[in-house]
Amino acid sequence: MSQQEALEQIRRGAEEILVESELVERLKTGRPLRVKAGFDPTAPDLHLGHTVLLNKLRQFQELGHEAIFLIGDFTGMIGDPTGKNVTRKPLTREEVIENAKTYEQQIFKILDPEKTLVMFNSSWMNEMGAADLIQLAARHTVARMLERDDFHKRYSAGQPIAIHEFLYPLVQGYDSVALKADVELGGTDQKFNLLVGRQLQEAYGQKPQVVLTMPILEGLDGVQKMSKSLGNYIGIADAPDDMFGKLMSISDQLMWRYFELLSFRPLSDIEKLREEMASGRNPRDIKFELAAEIVARFHSRQAAEQAQRNFIARFQKGAMPDDMPEVALSGDGEGVPIGNVLKEAGLTSSTSESMRMIRQGAVKIDGEKVSDTKLRLEPGFAGVCQVGKRRFAHVSITQA
Repeated sequence: MSQQEALEQIRRGAEEILVESELVERLKTGRPLRVKAGFDPTAPDLHLGHTVLLNKLRQFQELGHEAIFLIGDFTGMIGDPTGKNVTRKPLTREEVIENAKTYEQQIFKILDPEKTLVMFNSSWMNEMGAADLIQLAARHTVARMLERDDFHKRYSAGQPIAIHEFLYPLVQGYDSVALKADVELGGTDQKFNLLVGRQLQEAYGQKPQVVLTMPILEGLDGVQKMSKSLGNYIGIADAPDDMFGKLMSISDQLMWRYFELLSFRPLSDIEKLREEMASGRNPRDIKFELAAEIVARFHSRQAAEQAQRNFIARFQKGAMPDDMPEVALSGDGEGVPIGNVLKEAGLTSSTSESMRMIRQGAVKIDGEKVSDTKLRLEPGFAGVCQVGKRRFAHVSITQA
């Protein structure tokens, strides 16, 4: 692969490369680059949102570079304040260790274990004494910290910011110093922290790393970021049928976002699929290809084929219409009552008809019969609601 082709592969799906000219210079040297991506073990299971970075890390591996998967067992105990409007509760050492145990097994469904260096940032942070930490803190200013959007908003609103929260970007930045990283990958919400890494490397006499940010993957609702706490996620440890069904539940528009960020297919193939849909191909069949690829990656091709057969069987071999309406509703933390969902989606004329259809066994969600008239669909839900044999709607629930 030529240097230009390699650069185009690296650019794929990326939001920003800071600074691209520096990356080009390093690529010209021909030496393998040290490419770092860090993950705090805040939960035991990774989801497809996490794999956006893992996929990019895999691309660097395939281009001959050294991939460093950094488990933030030390930073996990601080708690990442990114995007938080309140001080985040730090995890205990026991919680962090328990969560980290599952990560290695999960990441090697994407990364090549022979070419991956797994590190823990406690390896160097536990060796750092109080004097060393003070010295590290002296290399950054409070004014610079308050430039960060979430800190600035909290400070302006008079909301408390704990001192330990300032340590998080410093420790994440120091990780790049300890690893002598050439490139660090992160979500767009991590840009401030990644740039702290550049600054600290310069302060410690190193060449500053190139920062590559990737978009935040929307969850099943197509609105909010994929998150286990929001319930709009697809776990990479999900069973094949569950994973396939969740992928089939996303909207046609969101499908292309998932193709770009999750698929390993060439962009030319994806563009061809777009043209086929524009020419009249059923988007459901294109979504089958996406779901089959993802399920095969985390399970097997046979599991993907069986999941597709099971999905088709649940929907009575293609009973779903090609022009299914897409309905977005908003709800509070308690969710939206199923009767209201069916009415607002245009599947029933009233909530009383909704109740009657449920009692008659005529209501299904993702092919599964609904019997609970008190069911509430929570924010993060996205799926196919069906009343009778001919009324369908793709429904997503967002936070009010």
